[in-house]
This record gives sequence, structure tokens and C-alpha cells, in this order.
Amino acid sequence: MQGFYAILMLVISNIFMTCAWYGHLKLKQQFSWFEHLPLIGVILFSWFLALFEYCFQVPANRIGFRDNGGPFSLIQLKVIQEVITLIAFVGFSTVAFKGETFKWNHALAALCLVAAVYLVFKK
Repeated sequence: MQGFYAILMLVISNIFMTCAWYGHLKLKQQFSWFEHLPLIGVILFSWFLALFEYCFQVPANRIGFRDNGGPFSLIQLKVIQEVITLIAFVGFSTVAFKGETFKWNHALAALCLVAAVYLVFKK
């Protein structure tokens, strides 16, 4: 179950991370007050969201890491996290930014990441 909880927490963490990194671009389009926010305000907003990211990311890595009793090596955790990041970003950009399209080369890159997951778990 530790592996499941680690992955679930990584998913939640990456949703916050994606919103922290790219959400301000959408908020700028939707709210005029946000468009006029100085850069330091945007940074503080992103840091606020990143706090929640870290509240899930750090425990996910602790419970998922083999040396702490979890099922994953450090490299496996990182590759899993990268794949989750890509999935979260594609979902976010597709929903929030209608002008962004998922093209064949993006799908091929995602397939390469899936291959990376396979390879990192191969004994």
C-alpha cells in the first residue's frame, strides 16, 4: 500500500505544481486584477501553491523510498514523478488552454517516458 499512497500523493503534488508553474498564465487571461499584479505578487502566489505541492511531494518520497520501507528506489521514484508531471501538464494544458493541442510528437515523447518507466523497473 505504501507504493499506492506514494503515487497518489505524487499525483496530488503534481497537480499543485502544475498550477503553481502555469496557473498564473491562465489567471492573467481570466482576471484583470491578476494581469496587473507585479511579478513579485505572481511569485508569491506560485509559492503559496508550491507549499501545498511540497506538503504532498516530501511525504510521498519518504514513504515511497526503499530505504524508508517503501517499494521504490530513488531513480524509480524520480521517473514515476516525471511521468506523472507530464500527464498532469497535458491534462492541465488541454483543459485550461484550449489553443494548446496534443500532437503526435508529444504522444511519441510520452511513449518514450513510459518506456523509461518500464526500463527503470526492469531487473
